[in-house]
Amino acid sequence: MAETLPFYIGTYTKGESKGIYRSSINLETGECTPPVLAVKTENSSFLAVHPTEKLLYAVNETGKFKRQSSGSVSAFQIKDNGNLKHLNSQPTQGAHPCHLAVDATGKHVVVANYSGGSVVSIPIERNGKLGKANTFVQHQGASVNRSRQEVPHAHSINLSPQNNQAFVADLGLDKVLVYNFDPQSGELSDAAMAYGVVDPGSGPRHLASHGARVYVINEMANTISVFHHDSDTGNLSPVQTISTLPPSYEGRSYTAEIVISADGRFVYGSNRGHDSIAIFKVTGTKGQLELLEIEPTQGSSPRNFVIDPTGRFLLAENQNSNAINIFRIDQTTGELDPTSHVVKVPSPVCVRFLP
Repeated sequence: MAETLPFYIGTYTKGESKGIYRSSINLETGECTPPVLAVKTENSSFLAVHPTEKLLYAVNETGKFKRQSSGSVSAFQIKDNGNLKHLNSQPTQGAHPCHLAVDATGKHVVVANYSGGSVVSIPIERNGKLGKANTFVQHQGASVNRSRQEVPHAHSINLSPQNNQAFVADLGLDKVLVYNFDPQSGELSDAAMAYGVVDPGSGPRHLASHGARVYVINEMANTISVFHHDSDTGNLSPVQTISTLPPSYEGRSYTAEIVISADGRFVYGSNRGHDSIAIFKVTGTKGQLELLEIEPTQGSSPRNFVIDPTGRFLLAENQNSNAINIFRIDQTTGELDPTSHVVKVPSPVCVRFLP
């Protein structure tokens, strides 16, 4: 029998969705099982799997939690049948948390609050539950677009491969802030904070790294900024900025997700509006990008997408068409070939595999 891999689907629950769903993919054909509700939870717009693969954490992207002006993050136990058991939830001390990561030790969750313009570190207890936040950092400042950058908007938080620094892409500041991270205490320190700067009005959203190369996708400018990361100082030195759209395109579009292939040879970025995945080849000694092709996602508003752990398939979460479309990845060229396989699920916005 063909090998299969299970995965979880985070969704927005303003419409028909009830929470987090589960499915699995056939690694020979790309066909997926019909989605099943794994747990009811509100606006689970981003997910993270614990290193033990026995726990899953999700942001609840809201502005209120138990009468507080805060969103929340929830802890779930992964049961033997794949369903999720809610353990507890904790406030993120900022509104609309939109991204999170579990550190490599499995002891902490770090979260970015979009409307709150802040980041928080929350300990994971031995039973998998979340403790009370041990670090909270409020961003300050603004940038040139007064309709969207009037205040900070922390849009993602990623930990370095060494698990000692945290990259925070702030759309409102046009900066990627780099914090020191203590994996023992979970503390995020800005005492010697470094950063990278994108072009004014770009709106950095998500990032991905491979070795010393850091790729930042800019939501408002529809570009990817390439940086070289100094692991000692944390500083990000600019290398290149490249568009994710065809030169002839004149419509409205906003980027969303960015992913690097496991071998570091290809970079993928999604366009919402143009509704496509831009595929780049990594060239040069500093990780410069060369556009290979732009592939339609066969749906509307690909907010998030993932590559399965084997590198064979890309799953594009088309939020507005309530579908996840499956593409086969050419292992030589990195290009995408559409399959006929689709997962129909309401408002999909994040997929995470159990490796």
